[in-house]
Amino acid sequence: MLKPRIAVLVSGGGTNLQALIDAQDRGRLKSGELAVVIASKPGAFALERAKAAQIATETVERAAFSTQEAYEARLLDVLASHNIDLIVLAGYMHILSASFVSRYPEKIVNVHPSLIPAYSGKGFYGIKVHEAVLAAGETETGATVHMVNEVPDGGRILMQQRVPVFPSDTPQTLQHRVMEQAEWILLPRAVEQICADLIAQQNAGGKMNNKNLLELLKTNAYPGRGIVIGLTPDGKRAALAYFIMGRSAGSRSRAFVKNGDDLGIHMLDGGKIADTSLILYTPLRTLEQSVVVTNGDQTDTICAALSRGETFEAALRTRTFEPDGPHFTARISGMLLFDGGFSYKLSILKSGDAEGNTTLRQTFETEPLAGTGHFIHTYQTDGAVLPSFSGEPVAVAIPDDFAAFADGLWDALNPDNKISLYVRYIDLATDKYEDKIFNKYMID
Repeated sequence: MLKPRIAVLVSGGGTNLQALIDAQDRGRLKSGELAVVIASKPGAFALERAKAAQIATETVERAAFSTQEAYEARLLDVLASHNIDLIVLAGYMHILSASFVSRYPEKIVNVHPSLIPAYSGKGFYGIKVHEAVLAAGETETGATVHMVNEVPDGGRILMQQRVPVFPSDTPQTLQHRVMEQAEWILLPRAVEQICADLIAQQNAGGKMNNKNLLELLKTNAYPGRGIVIGLTPDGKRAALAYFIMGRSAGSRSRAFVKNGDDLGIHMLDGGKIADTSLILYTPLRTLEQSVVVTNGDQTDTICAALSRGETFEAALRTRTFEPDGPHFTARISGMLLFDGGFSYKLSILKSGDAEGNTTLRQTFETEPLAGTGHFIHTYQTDGAVLPSFSGEPVAVAIPDDFAAFADGLWDALNPDNKISLYVRYIDLATDKYEDKIFNKYMID
């Protein structure tokens, strides 16, 4: 099949572009083709690098357009004329609108010179990032490659690399070290992986193969709290899993308990916790024609709304992310519906900016597919400030074997951070279910 065609958007010297060109020349970028380099201002040296590598060049000057909409319309025309499949932002000094990003969902990748979420978002770009790192007295920084979404530097993190900060550093020396030891390595590697995935997607008729959930968990030390909902390969049972993790002594002092058909959380040492409002709640409630599972007290908000004849979405419009800045933990929710069939929805409520000034509300509804589930979790990865999950729920494989699924999930969760896991398989013909609870810390 044809290789994905890549457009690289630049504004300046093009050192990251050169890293991509070198990777292509040396066979490390082989699954995609650098098709065009587009500069946001004339005379950018990146254009000379592209011409030397015999890559097509275009200039769409931002200053030549009176509005962002007009500029992006022209940019979209240029991308379409080159039949672009993937966009790479490499030293591109402009923020793309949500409307533009929606035209290339999960197909715009950026490299940022910090360990996101630190020193990221509006105002943090180029040398300003390194100036801020030095001013804060950090001993470590790095770079992040991430997908681009509607939030500046807020998209799904693909790769990160740490880089030391030395007492003798200037912003310029630190900038060069981050580029040399992180950006120039990570960006070609990530672009190659994305292109390989796009080829696999095309070979699968536009459908990505389901991810291995256990492998995803094994490679993420701190996904936070997570929900998985899906359908077994035989098409006869709905599958559900919910887990919680914790880094502090207080959040770890918990265990799941069954209350009839519902799931509760028991505090093992509640006397030492001043405020338990964000860690004690009913994660799961079983209703007549649905099961609701969430990572907070929005379980009760949803159930109360359903009892009044209102919808899952309407209930969640009354809620926001958790008020635990600077993390602003996302609220994730799921609902399994058994009304003449089986369907399910997943939702995430997360902060739309670093200060928690606005809420992004997203609901995902997928027709069940045998052997497939969808996984959503609160944190993209570990960090001093925990970055929220980004992108769409991840399609994962669901096995027929209940015990293998439940035990495998528990074993895959990070042993230092896992707290509790609940798994349920529901027979769609009888409504009967089998379930299992795992608790790291035992109830006396």
